[in-house]
Amino acid sequence: MHSQHRSTAGHCGCSSKAQAKPIPTFTKMTAAPKITAARQQGPHPVDCCSTTAPLAASACCSTEKVSEHSHQESSCCATSQAEGDPGAEEDPSSLAAPSGTTQYSWQVVGMDCASCARKIEKAVSTLPGVKQAKVLFATEKLLVSASRDISPQIKQAVTSAGFQLLEGVPTKHAPTTFLSHLKENAAIIALLVLMIISWGIEQVSHEGGKIAFTLTTLVALYPVLRQAIRLIRSGSPFAIETLMSIAALGALFIGATAEAAMVLLLFMVGERLEGFAANRARSGVKALMALIPESAVRIDATGSQTVAVSSLQPGDVIEVAAGGRLPADSTLLDSAASFDESALTGESIPIERQPGEKIPAGSLCVDRLARVQVVSAAGNSAIDRVLQLIEEAEERRAPIERFLDTFSRYYTPAIMLLSLLVIVIPPLAMGLSWETWIYRGLTLLLIGCPCALVISTPAAIASGLAAATRQGALIKGGAALEQLALIQRVALDKTGTLTEGKPEVSDVLTAESVSEQQLLTQAAAVEAGSHHPLALAIIQRASQQYSLLPNAERRRALAGVGVEGWVNEKHIVVSAPQHVDKKQLSAAFETKITEWEASGKTVVVVLEDQRVLGLLALQDRLRDDAVNALAELKALGVSAVMLTGDNPRAAKTIAERLGINYQAGLLPEDKVRAVEKMNLQYPTAMVGDGINDAPAMKAATIGIAMGSGTDVALETADAALNHNRLTGLAQMIALSRATRANIRQNITIALGLKGVFLVTTLLGITGLWLAVLADSGATALVTANALRLLRKKSG
Repeated sequence: MHSQHRSTAGHCGCSSKAQAKPIPTFTKMTAAPKITAARQQGPHPVDCCSTTAPLAASACCSTEKVSEHSHQESSCCATSQAEGDPGAEEDPSSLAAPSGTTQYSWQVVGMDCASCARKIEKAVSTLPGVKQAKVLFATEKLLVSASRDISPQIKQAVTSAGFQLLEGVPTKHAPTTFLSHLKENAAIIALLVLMIISWGIEQVSHEGGKIAFTLTTLVALYPVLRQAIRLIRSGSPFAIETLMSIAALGALFIGATAEAAMVLLLFMVGERLEGFAANRARSGVKALMALIPESAVRIDATGSQTVAVSSLQPGDVIEVAAGGRLPADSTLLDSAASFDESALTGESIPIERQPGEKIPAGSLCVDRLARVQVVSAAGNSAIDRVLQLIEEAEERRAPIERFLDTFSRYYTPAIMLLSLLVIVIPPLAMGLSWETWIYRGLTLLLIGCPCALVISTPAAIASGLAAATRQGALIKGGAALEQLALIQRVALDKTGTLTEGKPEVSDVLTAESVSEQQLLTQAAAVEAGSHHPLALAIIQRASQQYSLLPNAERRRALAGVGVEGWVNEKHIVVSAPQHVDKKQLSAAFETKITEWEASGKTVVVVLEDQRVLGLLALQDRLRDDAVNALAELKALGVSAVMLTGDNPRAAKTIAERLGINYQAGLLPEDKVRAVEKMNLQYPTAMVGDGINDAPAMKAATIGIAMGSGTDVALETADAALNHNRLTGLAQMIALSRATRANIRQNITIALGLKGVFLVTTLLGITGLWLAVLADSGATALVTANALRLLRKKSG
């Protein structure tokens, strides 16, 4: 019915609880100004009160705009973070700059895993004047909120921790070559050569071999020990570098020189494996960054000229040659052209766009020179929004990831204490050999390294999120990914979700002495300015038949009812039939309403000064993939139910065609209650596209927005189907379940290997180099297992 999207939207002023952020959040509460992830300067101070904002910033940070779907006000900027955010209470960190601070940004070089990010955060957080420090591992970015400019101290702290900050705009990575690989692995190759030489010397002279291995160990130990000292000074005393340094020095102390060198070699190989895994996980982000060209051809009154992409403004006209990519979100001018949008939507087949249609940035122009008009400001394109989502996703870590991160902080010191007890107690209490138990204690120290355990979850989640992005689905972090795996029921809105959301006026019935022109033009006049699908259908039908439409004054939406306005001093109301007094409807009108609704049509009543002018019937088409999507959900054991504000008879027709249950005639608050009730039985996902779906999305275990939906729906949702295909629902749930299984496998591998080698170490079966091999091997195994998720293709 016409009230389906006439629900609360709200305009709101930004409160002190939700300061503007440098990276727009695509979260449930705020939107904010941004720094382009791919092209930002560093250090880059950010004004915490900036008014630019993509996505739903207009819905959250405007003090003037009132949605056409609402006459009520709400303050989404002041909403509590804990409300509706599954990860808020457990993970309160935020990208928001605290009040009274300035935020600075740098690009970080040298991070191999998520634990590196934690080390940098710890080193910077201890500096005087720093209020908040956050490292975004996926985009290699450091964000610091400080009360004053302390950039030199921050750079010094990061350098002391063993990492590097970039000052300029990040450059595109050069293609890897044999020489670049050789340079990256020079340290490992040099150590391997030294070990071979030492082994050769040992074949000639045992004592000479021990001296050679000792020197080899000291050479290899120098950078590791230096990094350990740096980390200890910056507040991370229990890093893997510390464990390796202690083990290598201990091995030298007891004369196990060859094993000491082997420990360091295997450690360096393990570090390279982690670096490889990190680059693979970030490859999707780098590929997105590379989609935006550096320059564009702008057309103006003086002709064409090549300009920097950063200088483009909304309204500029540019040309994109065949084989070129769009530098910004644009609308097509002139004739039709085909575009490959697979980088954002996962849809491999090029889409033919018609003049006036919007095309996302990064799309590849396939067949001809295309002239387009820019519609997105610099740093606010579809590519930028995806990058911002990836960065924001790191803030919403899965509960198990947060648990393992906390667990590792206590686990490593406990292992060090246990190793010390293994070294001390047997010789002192039982008179056993010091050399034997020092060796076993050092071996236990290396086995206890938490690297594989710590990386097991974030590696899987990073791969899962990257795979989802390739499939055209955007998931906001590990918490949402984990919750998706638990979903057993999906509630779906009708208009724009199960249907195309592009209804057309199919039937018109007027009262006596009322012309069709009067009925359509009066209805279109009060609907003017609305973006509701039913309103657009009425306006389109009236405009096609009649060139001049009257002007309506004092137009406003009636939440859950319809819309009203005054035309020529007459009160015009467009309403759903159930909100019209039965006395005003004739028997003929009631019969026709019943007949049309029974055939699946949506009916609205047009009244003038409480007198019924007539009826309009509108009909929407089911999405082509709706039936297949629901069948795929059923195959996963996920049931579906339709929640709609439409009339019960029309809803029944659609539900019967789809073979699902339904609830109809629902206002936004009714949808919330329905979802809350279902949540008590099964974890439920709410899928919608309209402003009126946003409250229900918040109430659900997971909110999923259609990519064509409103900004408010996209902001509220935990995930979005960028490609706008319903079949992506089953793919998303299947991927999340695969990720969850992958995490369990990784934890089993990490703990299982440690358990086996713990027993063999205490029994004297396992040596130092096998301990390092077990740790590096476990890290490599969990990383390789996590990377399997990247091979999952969209259906």
